[in-house]
Amino acid sequence: MTSLKAFLSENDLSIPALCSEIFERHQDTISVKRRHVAVAKLARIISAVLSISNERGFRAMSLRDLAKEANLSMGALYAYFDSKETLLMMILREVHAVVLRVLQVPPELADDPVQRLRWLIRTHVYLTEAMHSWFIFSFMEVRAFDEQARKFILDSEVVSESLFFDALDEGKRKGVFEIDNVQITSALIKPMLQDWYIKRWKHRRRKITPEGYADFLTSFIEAAILSKRRSYDPAVRPNADGVPIPPPC
Repeated sequence: MTSLKAFLSENDLSIPALCSEIFERHQDTISVKRRHVAVAKLARIISAVLSISNERGFRAMSLRDLAKEANLSMGALYAYFDSKETLLMMILREVHAVVLRVLQVPPELADDPVQRLRWLIRTHVYLTEAMHSWFIFSFMEVRAFDEQARKFILDSEVVSESLFFDALDEGKRKGVFEIDNVQITSALIKPMLQDWYIKRWKHRRRKITPEGYADFLTSFIEAAILSKRRSYDPAVRPNADGVPIPPPC
């Protein structure tokens, strides 16, 4: 399976790269048209938002606080957004867009629910490790968001959860998984994935790596749902009883 280092080399999830995407998505409303200037200042703004929110919360942050932290004038801020609500939706839409892009299942795994589930678990852990401050912001601040932002983030969670639902549902139909309720099972996987970034300090203290957490979570889930009647060989289709189930890669 892919390591975190390999994942990061394949996916540029740095703040400048993500701010470049934000600029592309909002260039009609951003008054600064020189791309390199706009992206550099957006990176300062987003970095400042995530830092301030981590310390005292997005709701408590004023635009004057933001301007000071980003070392920009108030006028410079308004060249990129017209309100805190607009800025908030810029951040949330970027997180949502990255989740959809990065968690798109590779075609070679499309027909294999076990390998697809393993890939989704590992990729989700790596993604939230790479964008830790973005995901913490989205999770911790949701109660402070207005109705539009709350609805957006909750809808986004349903969309990402559906990726796991689809893999589990197909595995159940193919007899690979034994699951009484696919919807509840996919819903329970989500908080276990969230625990990696919400309580990352705890896992780091225990010297658990992203790779190690993905391995354990995969084994834990498979122990609960893999069919006892059929064993799984990742190189072949589910075969006869008696063949040992290989550990997750």
